[in-house]
Amino acid sequence: MRLQRHTTAIRVGLGYLTVAIGLVAVSILIAPRSFYENFPTGGWNWVSALPPYNEHLIRDFGAASLGLAILALLAAVWLDRRVVQAAAVAIFAGSLPHAIYHSTTTEAYSTGSNVASLSALYLQVLLPVAILYLATGSRQRPATGERPERARPRWRPRAARDAPDQLA
Repeated sequence: MRLQRHTTAIRVGLGYLTVAIGLVAVSILIAPRSFYENFPTGGWNWVSALPPYNEHLIRDFGAASLGLAILALLAAVWLDRRVVQAAAVAIFAGSLPHAIYHSTTTEAYSTGSNVASLSALYLQVLLPVAILYLATGSRQRPATGERPERARPRWRPRAARDAPDQLA
């Protein structure tokens, strides 16, 4: 079922997640060592503050993140309820443990870095929850006075269409 309500908010949220997750993923896959040493930029170096460097693990994280970014993009384009819900749940499931882990390593960072990184990480946790809320249940039922989207008739083989209805 294609989403009918709150589509702009859902698309904006999914678009943000696509870009945020996708940019990190692409930068990891293009230059994993540079990502490790320089992310996010400006001398903050959030990843290298927790050594050691492991190219295999960092590339795995980049590849998984790219898959999540593509799923978020497809959900934003298609706006199919189940795809949007699956994207929101998948991003939430991957982001929550990541945010919790970083909440336990705050001693490695300055106050400014902690505020910036944890804000970004928890936004990536809470945004999928909001998207899931908007894409589910009564938030997708037609408002009073709105006409519900008409369901298309299901395709039936010619023999079934031409045969008399057995239940009539």
